[in-house]
Order: sequence, then C-alpha cells, then structure tokens
Amino acid sequence: LKSETCFLCVCRQFNLPTVFWPVFAVHFSIFILATKNKAMKVDYQSLELNKTEWKVPNYYEDLIPVGHGAYGCVCSARDKRRGTRVAIKKLMRPFQSAIHAKRTFRELKVLKHMKHENVIDLVDLFTCDESAESLTDVYLASSLMGTDLSNILKIQQLTEDHVQFLVYQILRGLKYIHSAGIIHRDLKPSNIAVNEDCELRILDFGLARQANDEMTGYVATRWYRAPEIVLNWMHYDKTVDIWSVGCIMGELITRKPLFPGADYIDQLNRIMQLVGTPDEELISKMQSDDAKNYIRSLPKLEPQDFKQVFTGGSDSAIDLLQKMLILDPDKRLTATEALEHPYVSQFHDPDDEPDCEPIDFFFDNLELPLDEWRKLIWKEIEEFVPEPIPPSSDQTTENS
Repeated sequence: LKSETCFLCVCRQFNLPTVFWPVFAVHFSIFILATKNKAMKVDYQSLELNKTEWKVPNYYEDLIPVGHGAYGCVCSARDKRRGTRVAIKKLMRPFQSAIHAKRTFRELKVLKHMKHENVIDLVDLFTCDESAESLTDVYLASSLMGTDLSNILKIQQLTEDHVQFLVYQILRGLKYIHSAGIIHRDLKPSNIAVNEDCELRILDFGLARQANDEMTGYVATRWYRAPEIVLNWMHYDKTVDIWSVGCIMGELITRKPLFPGADYIDQLNRIMQLVGTPDEELISKMQSDDAKNYIRSLPKLEPQDFKQVFTGGSDSAIDLLQKMLILDPDKRLTATEALEHPYVSQFHDPDDEPDCEPIDFFFDNLELPLDEWRKLIWKEIEEFVPEPIPPSSDQTTENS
C-alpha cells in the first residue's frame, strides 16, 4: 500500500499523463523491489553436504542431510531468527531444460498458493544468485516435521485410532488441494510428513498438475499408482489420489505394501488379484485399444474378501477401503465424500475442513524458452514474502 501511494505521489509530482501510468508502474515496481532487496541484503554461507554444494543464508545453522530424490536434496537446519528447525530443499537441476524450469515454476506457484495445516508450508524461498540471468540454484524451506509415514511403518506399531487420525488428515489435506483444482499425483508414505503429535502434512508437489490437464502416464511411485495411470489413460481426475490414499491406508493396517509390483504388468496383475478384473462397462471407457485388448485377454478374476485380506481392520475401515480401491475412477469416493465416512467420524468437522481458492494454471499453456522461465522464477523468488518473525523469537533464540 505504501509503494502504491508513493507511486501516485511520483506521478502527480511530475505531472505524468495518466496514459503513461501503467508502463511507469511496471518500472516503478521493479525499482521498489530492487531497492527493497538491496536494503535487505542477506549474507550467504557455502558448505558441502553429501557431495552437493549448498549456499544458504547465514541465519541458518546446523544443516543435516535428511534425504534426496529425483528432483531435490533435503536437509534440516535451525533458523536462528525464529529458534525453530526447518527442512530446506535444494531443487536438482531446475534449469536443465525448459521442461525442468516449467516444473520448478509450477511447484513454486502451487506452494505459494496453498496454506493449510495438512499441506506443506513455504516458510522461505531463496537463492544466492544475484540476477535472473545468473539464476542457477533454487531453495525452498518448510516446517520440519520430524519423520514420514514410510519410517513410521518400519519402526512403530499403530493403533486403529492412529490410523484413523492419519487417514483423516490426509483426506482433509486432499480436499483442500483438490478444491484448488490440483491433483497431487505422487501420494506415497514418504511424501506424508508426520510430527511427534501424529499431525501430518502432504509433501512434494513437484508432479502436481491442474485437474483438467492432459497428462502422461508416467507419474507417481508405481506401488501407489492408480490403475488408470498404469493403463496409461490420458484423461484421469482427482480420484487417482484417492486410490493412493487407499493404498496407504491398507499399508497402515497390514504393515506391508498392497501392490509391490516389479513392473507395469506385475503391478496391474497384483491390483486385479485383490479387486478383480474390470467389467465391460469400465473396459468401454478405456481410451487405449491395447489396454482394452489386454484386459479382455485375461482370465476373469473375482474380488477378494477384504475382511480376509485386512484382518486387522474394523468393518468401517474395510468399507472405506472398498470405496477407495475401486477400479472405475468414476465410482471412487471423492475426498469430500471420504471425509463423511463413519471411519473418520470422530475427527470429521465440516466447519474445519476448508477449501482453497482455485489456482490459475495459466503457465501450463505457456511454451517459453529457458531464459524466460528463469526470469519468471526469479520474479517469484524476489516477490516472496515470508511470515513475520514473532517478537518472541529473539528471546527464544537467545535462550536456545
């Protein structure tokens, strides 16, 4: 507001005709941004973690590697300003190609758009590079949760109350994500962060896309992948995430992955061994003739009795699993419908399960050269406004 007032003052001071105001406004905002960044100059430190060079602001200390994946490396660090620990993700090769840069831009836009207790937050966004032209490294920081579901499955026995609370929170986060018009596409235990109070956040939106986008079949870790993706249907919807929730919930109950396929065919066969082969109604919806012919060539399998498979699950747990692990995506529950299921009724509160404003995926239709994506990402970093540091943080830091 102050910069807008200042802008109007300058225009009037120099009697600038109103026709020139829009053009001047662009240059004025760049000037203000540059002035602000110069005034808020941050010093960086350089260090090597797991043979990777990290350059982070000096207000981070005690960096510890915690993991890595195809799209980034993650370490934990202490934020001296707030006296808290964060997870810092260094994006891997964000500018290797225009496709990589577009994926980076998409992830930044999605993370900046969403604010929800069960979705990863963005507490910092930075680079040590000094201009758009030299931009090479991009770092994201979020609240450190402690562990993830994949680790919990290895070391901790869960009660039904635990499983109910975890599944409820995943569905609550998904309802918010889906209401924004986003499909996560890569839900799996390692992408569900959990703290010591069993509170969780959904992580990693590197593969997230808008709900009506046409997408390739190669997404998500295979074991948690919906059958319509395995069959390479081009048009699928938000219920691919619900299938993944069913896989995660089943694993929480049985303590082992439901469909640990060695390849695509094995994956599909394992799915059909549990839920049966598709009926003709579903086969007719398939867009791939190869998929139709393959399915019709298979011997007919009947669904297994879920009570025999999920022996540790209650009747309501089994009912919810049956309604999420449905081959036909049109018949699968939505996140909103799943939240109304009796299995999570002790936590369900429709007044505390917010929706999100739809995100504008204008950029998914853009085909830009690498340097233009670099400029857009630079602008996102420059314009990022972190949450204010509470006044008590200094005291906390001093006493830490």
